[in-house]
Amino acid sequence: MQFDFGPSCAGLRGSFSKSRSCRSVHRIGKRLVIRGASEGRGTGVENEEESSSDHEEGDATISVIPRRNKSPIAAAEDVAVSNGTVAPVTSSSAMPAAKKRQRRTRIPDKPYKPLNLWSIMRNCIGKELTKIPMPVNFSEPLSMLQRLVEDYEYSEILDKAAMASDSCEQLAYVAAFTVSSYATTSNRTAKPFNPLLGETYELDRTDDLGWKCISEQVSHHPPVVAQHCESKNWICHQEFSMTSSFKGKYLQVKPLGMTHLTFLSSGNRYTWKKVTTNVNNIILGKLWVDHHGDMEIVNHKTGDKCALKFIPYSYFSPSEQRKVTGAVMNAKRELVWVLNGTWDNKMEASKVAEKRSQVKGKQVLETEAPVVVWQRRWPPLEAEKYYNFSEFACQLNELEEGVAPTDSRLRPDQRLMEEGDWDQSNEKKESLENKQRATRRARELEAELAAQEGRPVPQYEPIWFKKEMEPITNSVHHLYKGGYWECKEKQNWSVCPDIF
Repeated sequence: MQFDFGPSCAGLRGSFSKSRSCRSVHRIGKRLVIRGASEGRGTGVENEEESSSDHEEGDATISVIPRRNKSPIAAAEDVAVSNGTVAPVTSSSAMPAAKKRQRRTRIPDKPYKPLNLWSIMRNCIGKELTKIPMPVNFSEPLSMLQRLVEDYEYSEILDKAAMASDSCEQLAYVAAFTVSSYATTSNRTAKPFNPLLGETYELDRTDDLGWKCISEQVSHHPPVVAQHCESKNWICHQEFSMTSSFKGKYLQVKPLGMTHLTFLSSGNRYTWKKVTTNVNNIILGKLWVDHHGDMEIVNHKTGDKCALKFIPYSYFSPSEQRKVTGAVMNAKRELVWVLNGTWDNKMEASKVAEKRSQVKGKQVLETEAPVVVWQRRWPPLEAEKYYNFSEFACQLNELEEGVAPTDSRLRPDQRLMEEGDWDQSNEKKESLENKQRATRRARELEAELAAQEGRPVPQYEPIWFKKEMEPITNSVHHLYKGGYWECKEKQNWSVCPDIF
């Protein structure tokens, strides 16, 4: 994988073995190669890539040797790993002393409703998927607003990152958090509901997870979601949009927009963009998802960067599939952490411990023993009966009192689908979409009249978000303007449109 980090490390290209340790041979200068070796051994292992004729003169070769003592990221670890699961952080900052509500752990089973996918998809080749009406048979009973909140299923990683004293260590945690958001897609291929314009979704988990989130559909064509999530330790907001097209054999989704994360104690500010997703076997066979591409995470305060590589699936590749590799570098472009794992299971981090003199013509780096920085909590086997939802996903559409009348939980077609009445759900979905089209036509007519009369043309304005210049990236971004939680406390929803 190639990444530009500056003159001292012009590129980074990495490949890891199937071993869980980050034991490697590196070349620094114009290139840096990360490669697997046997744990605990003191020398790197040469292979074809090292001895190939395309080596450039002047490249320094580096062997990386893992130490067995704990790295700082492990010494401070509060995440308990046992039997393949990770227990959420239970620090007082992440877990306010409040009475926890009992939440459901599953939803009704998915009914068996066969449908000929090709009869619909054959007319969609080359078209933008978000503009094609789809029956609920291809969906899951969650909206895109709710699906994006699943990014915070492993929010304990951010709580741990907030306590890190070193910015590069913090960045290693942030990188693990970005990878964790893809885990649920490994066995979920159904499409979430497209939100209606003005639809919102709130999730207040301050009683157990220490954060609360508000999302709103701020544009319909193109579809754009604005989201704001906050805790005592951090604030994260994103604007999400995408382009999607059917290529005949697979569906490709290219996310647009950027995620912003700020840690309140240090002021460290991070940004990153999501990678490309392919949904394969659209016509024949079992649907499966793959993520691929490069992700750069930047700390705009310190200049630290993390380069992640989501390696695309290859039938002919002997390496582990769904693999993610990466490296954290400080502002001087010095390698500080090495990351290795898969986006559907776990990520490990190894800290570069020290540099040694050359051994047999190779410069040597020593790394700490790899530490698990994220481990997936797998859903039970019976989850196949209810859309392969995790326990967290099952709780997203659970009815709650006092939410805004535009909340996704109150969307009738989605609720009917969850309850198993798909025929009524499809009818209600068509009715809601027709209502939205009528509202849009009325808005367009008003704009035409305003233009003819010389009046200012009214523009649609979101309720809870406002377009503003984002100072870090110097781009226009929908930012939360406040007021939602205050309106909820007063139960004053007079500003909300009638969309359901």
